[in-house]
Amino acid sequence: MAVERRDLYRSANKLEDEINGIECEVDKKNDTTVTRVKITNKEGEKALDKKMGNYITIDMKKINNITTEKEQELIDIFSEELSAIVDKHIQRNEEILIVGLGNLYATPDSLGSKVVQNIEITRHIKIYLPNAIDENTRSISAITPGVLGTTGIETVEIIKGIVSNIKPKLVIAIDSLCSKNIDRINKSIQISDTGIVPGGGVGNRQAELSEDTLGIPVVGLGVPTVLDAATIVIDTLNSCDIEIDENKLVDKMQLNNFNFIVTPKEIDSLIDSMTSIVSEGINISL
Repeated sequence: MAVERRDLYRSANKLEDEINGIECEVDKKNDTTVTRVKITNKEGEKALDKKMGNYITIDMKKINNITTEKEQELIDIFSEELSAIVDKHIQRNEEILIVGLGNLYATPDSLGSKVVQNIEITRHIKIYLPNAIDENTRSISAITPGVLGTTGIETVEIIKGIVSNIKPKLVIAIDSLCSKNIDRINKSIQISDTGIVPGGGVGNRQAELSEDTLGIPVVGLGVPTVLDAATIVIDTLNSCDIEIDENKLVDKMQLNNFNFIVTPKEIDSLIDSMTSIVSEGINISL
């Protein structure tokens, strides 16, 4: 996540001022914090190893057993941020393709597929029953392309074919992320206008979905659902005020095959909660 890379870079380099090429704005709304990171030049790209563009992170305090009122507040915040970033790139009535990335049958990786199941799809109605829908309704279509291991096809190859045929003006791609912060697992949403790399968070990088590969803007939506074991060890040692060389620890764990990918035991209910927030927020914003 861009906000994590910014924090890590500033900490590692003992910077009090902002990184050159990075603009950051923090907005607190009750228990929710919205951090907007903008990478403006090549130096900023190099520092965070991210493309130039906008990265918005919405951090929430708690998802389990939240009240209906609190959930609606989160949905409203998310939909406002998504609307703002979509409106930077296309007109309000232009067509959007939504892509649910990940594996429906692996719970931590199922967010994208489950969100698509709850999206209000309108493209077929506008084509075949135009009198049954308001003419100003945006045309929305969606696809869950699956994963390379089950389809044998790179996701970008599938989406390229769809984009070339139905010609949407923008793609929204939804995926699970890997975090470097225990407190962000299933409590954050990242929105970016630079695209997304399927499998990138767990070392299984595939070709990116971006304007460079698809020819149209790509908004990436991600929720961190997993983290690596090294992060847990580092956070635990830091909380005990034990000084460590984080890079050495990670290298040693990887060398000994101890760097497992971990997810919370209540992941099923957490995914259901985040699916509700993300899908409803998308429906409202579009």
